[in-house]
Order: sequence, then C-alpha cells, then structure tokens
Amino acid sequence: MKLMQFIRISAIILLLSNLDYPACAQSIGESIMRGKEIYSRECITCHMENGEGIMGAFPPLAKSDYLLADADRAIKAILEGLSGEVVVNGQTYYGEMTPVDFTDKEVADIMNYILNSWGNEGEMVRESDVKKNRN
Repeated sequence: MKLMQFIRISAIILLLSNLDYPACAQSIGESIMRGKEIYSRECITCHMENGEGIMGAFPPLAKSDYLLADADRAIKAILEGLSGEVVVNGQTYYGEMTPVDFTDKEVADIMNYILNSWGNEGEMVRESDVKKNRN
C-alpha cells in the first residue's frame, strides 16, 4: 500500500512540475529584467527612471490609466509611434512618440517591465500579442 501511495504522489509531483505555471512565472521575471534593460536604454529619457514622465511634456507610465486600460493600444504606440492629444490620469499631453524598431520579443519585454513596475499590475504580454498588433 505504501508503495502505491509513493508512486501516486511521485506521479502528481512529476505532473505538477511539468505545468506551464513555473515556466510562465520564470519567463515573466526574465522578460521584466530584459525589458528593464531596454527601457533604460530607449525610454528612460522621456518617461524617466521612475516612470513618472515629465509633466506637460511626456506622460507617465507609472499608474497610468491610459496604459493600463488597453495593453494593445500601448503595444501599438511602441510599434507605430503616437502623436496628437493623449489624456493620461486626467492630464492632457500633446506630443509625439516616434516608433522604434524593436522585435516582438523586445516589445513584449518592455511591456512586461512597464506593466509590472511603479505600482502597475498588468497581465503578461507575449510575443504573439505583439505580433497581432503589427500592421
């Protein structure tokens, strides 16, 4: 009887260890780290280290209602750029964000960093999410 219990428990542990959850948890952490590195090179000048942007010039990414309301819109802003009027947290910004030539993986990494920093809590963005938003 004890051998059968051991086999069952071992089988359950083996099955659980092969689920996507641990891989997903690990990959989101790795994605965030890669995204932070890219953000530090490409985005920090306008949106600042703390994601608060520059009032009246560059909108915040930290606790940004605009960003958190629609991840696809944010992905498209990175891919295609953004110009004209944008209202973020009740403040109107006029300006232009030029598109940057990032891979789908890089965009997903940047999004995962932004969506999980400075008090933001977002869903994981995958390369496939970025790919579907490309023109």
